[in-house]
Amino acid sequence: MTTATAPVPAPRAFIPALEGMRGMAALGVLVTHVAFQTGTSGTAVLGPILERFDMAVAVFFALSGFLLWRPHAAAAHGLGRAPRTSRYLLHRVARVMPAYWVVVVFVLVLLPGAAHSANLRVWVSNLFLLQVFVPLTLTDGLTQMWSLSVEMAFYLVLPVLAWLVVRLRGPAARWRVPVLCGLVAVCLTWNLWPIPTPDAIHADNWLPAYLPWFAAGMLLAELIHLVRPEARWARMLSSQPLMWAVALAAFLLSATEFGGPAGLERAQPWQYAMKMVLGMVLGFCLLAPLVLRRAGAPHRWLESRTAALLGRWSYGIFLWHLVVLTVVFPVFGIVPFNGHFLSVITLTTALTLPLAAASFALIEEPARRWAARWDRRTGSARVEQHALRDSAVR
Repeated sequence: MTTATAPVPAPRAFIPALEGMRGMAALGVLVTHVAFQTGTSGTAVLGPILERFDMAVAVFFALSGFLLWRPHAAAAHGLGRAPRTSRYLLHRVARVMPAYWVVVVFVLVLLPGAAHSANLRVWVSNLFLLQVFVPLTLTDGLTQMWSLSVEMAFYLVLPVLAWLVVRLRGPAARWRVPVLCGLVAVCLTWNLWPIPTPDAIHADNWLPAYLPWFAAGMLLAELIHLVRPEARWARMLSSQPLMWAVALAAFLLSATEFGGPAGLERAQPWQYAMKMVLGMVLGFCLLAPLVLRRAGAPHRWLESRTAALLGRWSYGIFLWHLVVLTVVFPVFGIVPFNGHFLSVITLTTALTLPLAAASFALIEEPARRWAARWDRRTGSARVEQHALRDSAVR
């Protein structure tokens, strides 16, 4: 009798619940910035929890790790082919840069505080996502883009990581998980390395420090090919109550000294490493039940129409919410760092969502369609070239 294996999603199969989770993560980033700029993060008990919603970035990174590593994991297990690097980069640039450039130009031209200090260095650094490498280029309305800079670095490094483990395929594919775990262990020591940096630049904002958060999703991309539903550990990983309880515990622990000090004060190296571990646990545990659950088991909330809309608008929410937040204070006569959390978050959310919807409909989706058309044209041309070469050989 053969042993039944868990149904494995196709390399590019759409998982609706992940879209909903992306929307929740975008709102989490909005919450943490409103909490900080209203001074609510300084209140007892609730403040540290609201501030630690910045761990939503760990969920963003884990989602990217899972979705972008999944085709490579599938290819290693004999299910399809890994994407061409040129095609992959085309779609990443089309997905990220057009909407991002619109926000950068808007801020550096029209937002008073940012426009006043926007010299050539600020323009170049922000247009090309170099803020974490060039001193004093994080700008009002764009300070959250440090994480997008890290994400873009991951996009560029991912093909290299895939090439390094390309020989681990077939029976040897089982070694891919230990290799990823080894990479995580090395990266957790990054904050201890004496990396020379310019003044006002910290290497703990570079990709190696955050690779554990991406690796949470990459590990899931590998595990979906190794899971057998009858195994106890597989049932545990696919149990939403259990995994989300662990995620909640990691989140609450991150709101203590283990997640680092409050505000903008730099964490001790051990605190930074612990925050990376907790973020990895958080991302892994939130996503695991969604990608490992049995086929046909929907998630009522994350696959709802509302969650799907928030997921589609999530990138726009991320891009625009700080611009809106910067404007809300003077327009509505609210003093920053002086409370009014509920008023500010309501106004910021209400004004951000239409901008995010417009960004999706007018910029992001047209850019995605353009990349798809370009990909089809170049793919057809490549097929024709191969056909002509084959006929010449014959």
